[in-house]
Amino acid sequence: MTEWWRGGVIYQVYPRSFQDSNGDGVGDLPGIIRRLDHIQSLGVDCIWLSPITRSPQADMGYDVSDYQDVDPLFGSLHDFDSLLEQAHARGLKVIMDQVVSHTSDLHPWFQESRLNRTNARADWYIWADPLSDGSPPNNWPAVFGGRAWEWNPTRGQYYMHNFLTSQPDLNFHNEAVQQAVLDVMRFWLERGIDGFRLDTVNYYFHDKQLRSNPPNKLPEHLAYAVNPYDMQEHKYSKSQPENVAFLRRVRSLLNEYPGATSVGEVGDSHRSVELMAEYTSGGDTLHMCYGFDFLGPEFDPEHFRSRIEKFFRTGPDGWPCWSFSNHDVPRHLTRWAPFSQQSQALARQAAALVLSLKGSVCLYQGEELGLPETDLLFEELTDPRGIRFWPEDKGRDGCRTPMPWEHGEAPNGFTTGTPWLPVKPSHSMLNVADQNADPASTLAFYRRILQWRKAHPVLATGEIAFIDTDEPILAYQRSNGDTAMLCVFNLSAEAPELTAIGLDGAELDPISTGATLSANTLALQPNGYAFVSLPVGTNVAVPK
Repeated sequence: MTEWWRGGVIYQVYPRSFQDSNGDGVGDLPGIIRRLDHIQSLGVDCIWLSPITRSPQADMGYDVSDYQDVDPLFGSLHDFDSLLEQAHARGLKVIMDQVVSHTSDLHPWFQESRLNRTNARADWYIWADPLSDGSPPNNWPAVFGGRAWEWNPTRGQYYMHNFLTSQPDLNFHNEAVQQAVLDVMRFWLERGIDGFRLDTVNYYFHDKQLRSNPPNKLPEHLAYAVNPYDMQEHKYSKSQPENVAFLRRVRSLLNEYPGATSVGEVGDSHRSVELMAEYTSGGDTLHMCYGFDFLGPEFDPEHFRSRIEKFFRTGPDGWPCWSFSNHDVPRHLTRWAPFSQQSQALARQAAALVLSLKGSVCLYQGEELGLPETDLLFEELTDPRGIRFWPEDKGRDGCRTPMPWEHGEAPNGFTTGTPWLPVKPSHSMLNVADQNADPASTLAFYRRILQWRKAHPVLATGEIAFIDTDEPILAYQRSNGDTAMLCVFNLSAEAPELTAIGLDGAELDPISTGATLSANTLALQPNGYAFVSLPVGTNVAVPK
């Protein structure tokens, strides 16, 4: 089926932290192969591999020095081919990160570009002359702190870097750069990859006039941001209109490989949902996009309702990929802890919620275990963002710690050596082995609800209509013409009730938790949720 991705569930593997096979403390491709049975047992459709290509690892692989080789830290191209073969044999698709908005400064393209202003790749990166006082050409900041411009005395110009100074941005206004990027994608498609997760997909193009960004529109009473990057509205340094035409070229390439798909990461605090819709609309752009709207601290019905409704209103034929955690943000059990009395109840509710929204879903490794964010010491950090902005921003290492596989003490079977990041007791106690043996575990629940989702296609592709309810209840109906289901969530540590018209004679689906239905009244325990199959044509309403 070529549209397997529509409503599919993707499992993100962060290779450094999944399974080490050689005792060097870093996860690798043979380690992932060893744990494929675990992934298959969940009932997901696809694996997303975070970066495995050759890199100096200044930003954990998001600084690529060779797009067509596997970094020796993770194995070899032979290991990659073996992983593909064995995943496919289990019915699992595999997509991989493509980090093409920028490269490492050690990439041969940049090494040539930086030499002078006349070489064959002189215009492959974003170069600019200094202002009359020698300062950078505009006010653009870098995500990891400081200015987005680094001086190169050899050329007598600044080059742009949205992230680290060792991650120079490619110039997508150059057609040769676009073609080189497409050639890289074709290389992996020819090896059998099932598609790509496109890192920072809205960062590809910059304003050719290099106009300065305006300040961010923040309420006057708010303190300055921890990171100066958040003090600007990034109107000119990213999210430019030229991006859509290039995404059409990406889609055209993927169409040559039936079943290949794309997931774009949209990082834009002002227009995230609109860009997600724009980048997936029309049937000739990306297949899916995700943003950061559900990767923050907000956990209330209006937040979820407004973002989802806005997406489908803006791009009715677009397609989202929702996620609650990934390698860039604190794990959602920690972010949303204030809204729960018990973390594993919250873990189950979060799974039930994301798996019943309209769209595809991405789950992050360890989510199925109910892992919280790891609290690390400063001296344990490796993430450049955390090191720079500690302690107000502790960076991304806390969500990247290794998977705990076996019973007992750290590192719980992840490695026979010293893990690159520590496994703390809060994770050791939630290991896979113990949860495999417990039918009431969070892991067992994830397997059940993923199987249940497959048995109810209305949840993957059906329409969604929200019901007007008071806080803290989120409610919506999913329908596909001949099937309808009511989904209700109590997003709080309280125990509210919902009285509604249209529930007479209805019964709770057994997957519901912390919910009782009597006549037209649904009572929900803290973080309780209910799924109710409805007769076709039923419209549930809540009297005011």
